[in-house]
This record gives sequence, C-alpha cells and structure tokens, in this order.
Amino acid sequence: MVMGSGRHRRTRIVLGFLALIVAVGMLAVRLGRVSRNGRRDVLTLSKPSPPPDNSARVPPAPASPAPDASPALPIPTSPALPTPEGAAPNNLIIPVAGVRSDQLRDTFTESRSEGRVHDAIDIPAPPGTAVLAAADGTIVKLFYSERGGTTIYQSSTDKKFIYYYAHLDRYAEGLTEGHVAKQGETIAYIGDSGNAGAGNFHLHFSIAIVSDPKRYWEGVNINPYPLLKR
Repeated sequence: MVMGSGRHRRTRIVLGFLALIVAVGMLAVRLGRVSRNGRRDVLTLSKPSPPPDNSARVPPAPASPAPDASPALPIPTSPALPTPEGAAPNNLIIPVAGVRSDQLRDTFTESRSEGRVHDAIDIPAPPGTAVLAAADGTIVKLFYSERGGTTIYQSSTDKKFIYYYAHLDRYAEGLTEGHVAKQGETIAYIGDSGNAGAGNFHLHFSIAIVSDPKRYWEGVNINPYPLLKR
C-alpha cells in the first residue's frame, strides 16, 4: 500500500510538472503574438503622413505693372525755325480790321505772368475795332475766362487747327457756336477783357495744332507772326 501510494504521488508530480510546462509554453506563445501585434501597431502609428497635395494650388500671378497713362508731351514748333510744310494753315488774313502786316510785332516768345510764355501774337487796335475771322471755319466755343476774358475758339475747315481770339469787348451780333464763319467776317470787337489790363486794347490771337478737335482747348501752339506776315 505504501509503495502504490508513492508511485501515484510521483505520477501526479510529473503530470503536474508537464502541465505547468505546457501552460508556460502557451503563455509564451500568447505573449509573443501580443508583442508582434504591438510592434505592428507601433509601426503603423509611426508611419509618416504623406505630404499635402499642392498640385491644385496655383501661385498667384504677379501683378502686371500699370501702364504709363501719361501721354507723351508734344514738341512745340520752334519759333526760330520755319514751320514745316503742311504743319500750319495757309492764306490767313490779319484778324483785325485796318492793321497792316508791317505793323505786326512778334510776341510769341515773350514771357508772361506765372512763368508762362505768350505763345500768341498781340495786335493792338482802338477799342471797338472789328475782329475778323482769320480763315474759314466753325465757331466751336464762345467762352469767358479769367485770363482771356471774352474769347472765341474757331476750328479750321480741316479740323487740324484752332484759332483763338481773346480779350474781346463783345461778340458780333448773332454769333453762335456752330456758326461757320467766312474769312474776313466780323466775329467780335477789340476790347481789354480778362487780364489784358484796363485800357490795353488789343487782340490776343493764337493758333494751335490739335489732334482731337473735340478737345479744342488742347494743342501745340505755333507762331502766328510769320503766317500773318506773308
């Protein structure tokens, strides 16, 4: 009985030991799986994110420089040189009744107030003397200004030139804008209006080349003196 009991005890010990080894082995396998899964998770989490897709982003175009809106300044005809052929009106008459060509004086380059150049010819005459249309052309504007006083802007028939009459006393009766004046027609009378100075009766007469007839107040002044002396 004692010997049988000893064998059974050894058998139980062996079986228990084997069961313990199996249990430890199974635990080791499970721990290995958990460890491998953990490394996968770690690798997945540590995988760098792809760079953002910038292919759809178009960089803003650089701003184009603003064009220069300033127009080129025209070069005035030099009064010291003859006016080129076709750059001045022909066959003008002296626009003041009774004045001869030998009585004219070239005042085109004379200085005026505020640093201005005259750019015109002054033709003295008694007050009330008739002012004549220097050429055929349309009266485009009857205007009063502080400097010019009572004035007339007349366009040439080809619309290339503007004739400007200033310091007038009054217009001829019935004169209106749009009237086509004939050369030698009385359009106004000599005065001293504007900044001429009291008692300084004369006609301020200028000629301008214009590129846009609608902008009759802009242009390049040319010297009337040699054109009236012909």
